[in-house]
Amino acid sequence: MKLFKNYYAPTPKKWRKIGDTLLALSLYAQGQQIFTENTKLMTGIAIVGLVGKFLTNFFTEDLTNETTV
Repeated sequence: MKLFKNYYAPTPKKWRKIGDTLLALSLYAQGQQIFTENTKLMTGIAIVGLVGKFLTNFFTEDLTNETTV
């Protein structure tokens, strides 16, 4: 499937930065929520960060110039 081929293809630098930023922000926000003991919000933030990081791996460079056999 093309979707899984995209996942393992190199991710463009722009999308890697976006994914890493989402993950870092979610980890920071989780750290802040630990002190307020708000577990529902902390779990939601963790899910958003991890899903954001995972989804950015599906973006690939434009491969239209490559020839297919």
